[in-house]
Amino acid sequence: MYKKLSRLIIYRDVEGDSILWTLGRIFEDFDTAADTHEHLRARIYVQVRRLLELATKYGFDNNLWHNYLTFLLITDENPFSLTYEKAGKQEGTVNRFALNDFQVFKELFDFDFSPIESALGIDCFSTLSDYHAIAKREQIYNKNVSEKVRTLSRELENAPDAETVFAAVADFYRAYGVGMFGLNKAFRLSGDERAFSIQPITNMEPIRLDDLIGYELQKNRLIENTEAFVAGRGANNVLLYGDSGTGKSTSIKAIVNRYYDQGLRMIEIYKHQFCHLSAVISRIKNRNYRFIIYMDDLSFEEQEIEYKYLKAIIEGGVETKPDNVLIYATSNRRHLIKETWNDRTDSEIKGDIHRSETIEEKLSLVNRFGLSIGYFKPSRPEFDHIVLALAARHPEINLPEEQILAEAHAWELRNGGISGRTAQQFVNHLCGKSETKQ
Repeated sequence: MYKKLSRLIIYRDVEGDSILWTLGRIFEDFDTAADTHEHLRARIYVQVRRLLELATKYGFDNNLWHNYLTFLLITDENPFSLTYEKAGKQEGTVNRFALNDFQVFKELFDFDFSPIESALGIDCFSTLSDYHAIAKREQIYNKNVSEKVRTLSRELENAPDAETVFAAVADFYRAYGVGMFGLNKAFRLSGDERAFSIQPITNMEPIRLDDLIGYELQKNRLIENTEAFVAGRGANNVLLYGDSGTGKSTSIKAIVNRYYDQGLRMIEIYKHQFCHLSAVISRIKNRNYRFIIYMDDLSFEEQEIEYKYLKAIIEGGVETKPDNVLIYATSNRRHLIKETWNDRTDSEIKGDIHRSETIEEKLSLVNRFGLSIGYFKPSRPEFDHIVLALAARHPEINLPEEQILAEAHAWELRNGGISGRTAQQFVNHLCGKSETKQ
């Protein structure tokens, strides 16, 4: 195995502490008798455990060795994979190097583990080649990545030659991209003020726009803007404002689910992370995806100044915001920033002579969002419609409509008033009672 790995050119970045290269070093020590059989077995079992942990995380099944090699191919960001993600198949010398590497991976797919298994008295590699995973709930593993890896893995294991592997992987890069941005829908930042990293959100709720009852005008405006964005046409930053529990955040998450296959991705950023906005945009501006930078529950108190940095990012900074980035934000405040009566007078109060200029500066932030969409609490009849529509999705709720609505009215009086969120919480309550009775 280590002799094959030594021939890699483009995909050498997977070396180091990876399972593949660690196994390569183990096989080298086996061939050169540089280690005892007992220790070699122990070292192999460590890597088998790592393979099982990866398989659990991503829901791999059948041939875990093939799944793992496929996972390496579609997550390694290198000049070849990034070029094919951006522009598709291209003629160039890099293709010769890539074909060399795909020949190596073809040999790794067909690798014969039986000699080392026989010598060490183990059968773990044979077991991994015909693995039957325990069924897991989708929330436990990244189903989106799992399906793509397993589909491509089956195609590659049946490929007759390196040219076929090349074509299949190249098609995958063009269709889905490479690395974490190619495989995941949504991301968040981790780190502190000094440094950050972009981490995938692997268990994003599979919410759909149809799951949000009502608000058809609001959803259609959001759809129209997003479809223009993913198609490369002109689109606006969006502010969804209004009452809490009305579906603002749900709408954005559902939009990402709906247009993921068309290259839409989402990066969630909180107010204290605005210092990294420019760096985040620089990192994603040349990727072949459309990114929504998502800011949930956005608002600023009077003493906070982060809104000034956001203004510059949205519009007004020296560097032009790239065409593949938009900002979608939600807020309970129409103008995002808390206003006081002091803001509405030009008299000198606490040192600022022209208060009307102060409020203009604050309110100018919301004007940087080209599209503002209002979400407001439903009326009583609309609330009743939401409750009944949600309850109808659960056959275990077999109460008369009159009883459902009577209990819903009592529920909302005790639990936050009329809203779509309250309606959903009430239906969850009914489902819980129904399951208890069963």
